[in-house]
This record gives sequence, structure tokens and C-alpha cells, in this order.
Amino acid sequence: MSPVQEQLFRSSAHDQDVVELLMSQHNQIKQLLEQVQAAPGLSKREPFEELVRLLAVHESAEEEVIHPTARRVAVNDQIVDARLQEEQQAKRELAELFEMGPEHREFDQRFRAFAERVVEHAEMEEKEEFGPLLQHSSAAQRASLATAVRVAEAVAPTRPHTVGGESALSNVAFGPPLAVFDRVRDAVRDWRRQSEQS
Repeated sequence: MSPVQEQLFRSSAHDQDVVELLMSQHNQIKQLLEQVQAAPGLSKREPFEELVRLLAVHESAEEEVIHPTARRVAVNDQIVDARLQEEQQAKRELAELFEMGPEHREFDQRFRAFAERVVEHAEMEEKEEFGPLLQHSSAAQRASLATAVRVAEAVAPTRPHTVGGESALSNVAFGPPLAVFDRVRDAVRDWRRQSEQS
């Protein structure tokens, strides 16, 4: 990340609490889940791709910085472990849905079940992790955590566009969900190491 980008992240992180930011992302995720379910046929692609991107940003930041912080500030290990297991399962399901594609006859049914689990997971995080984070961390700590989420947003690929009539799902720059998750997670991990050293 360039010094200018780093300064931008530092200054913007002070403007928003990480819990507010994560709650806002939960709302965006829920809206995208609804859009995918409501869209007819192949028009599901665009909101589905945006959902993959947002989940990569959100879950990678949570995995690398939010869940470890929640453990440190007062959240029971079993609670954090359960959320991490749910996230791993969601990644696998998302990869399967990606491989299947919106045109597959089973996509809608499987996506509906996936969406229900994602919403339930988000509600459990809000109930069991976000409250303790607010109670047991300072505003400065939460602003720093918001920076990690912004780093994830900066490195996630933007919504791919259809090129030459091919499916946007085949766009190499975007890639399959697990590759997107890995890329974002690695960037957040690098940022965390750098911030711990400074």
C-alpha cells in the first residue's frame, strides 16, 4: 500500500467504528442475498458476483482481526470457533454455487439455504461478538480494526464485467471465490503484521 493510501485509511478509520462498518456490511450482504434470490435467470450473476466480493472482504477481515480481537476482549473461545466454522462452511458452499452457476436448475434452491445460513451467522455475530467488542475495547482500537476492513476492501477485485460476450464468472481477474478470499485474507494478514511492527 502506498503512503498516500495508508494515510487515507488512517484518517478514514478514525471516522467510523468497526462495529458500525461491519453492521453496514451485514446489511449490504442481506440486500445482495435478496437481490440474487429475486433476480430472474442469468441476471442473478451481477449481484452474485458482488456478494462473493463483499463476503471475501467481510469474512477475511473478521477471520484475521475481528475474531482474534473478540477472543482477547472477552468472547468465549467456543463462540468464536463456532463462527469460524460457519464461515469455512459458507466459503465451501459459495465455491460450489460459483461452480454451479446461476443457470443450474438447483442453484435457486441451494442459494436459498445458503442465504438463510449467512443471515443466521450474521445475527449470531451481532449478538455474541459485536456487543462485547463495543464494551471491552476503546474507540481507538475499534477505529484501528476498521482500517483492517478498509484494507480488505482496497485489495478485493472490483465487480467484474462481461468481456467479449463471455460470462463475468469466467473473468480471470475476478477468479473463483476461494481465490478471492485467499487474496483478501493475505493482504489483511500482511497489513496486520506491518501494523504490529510499527
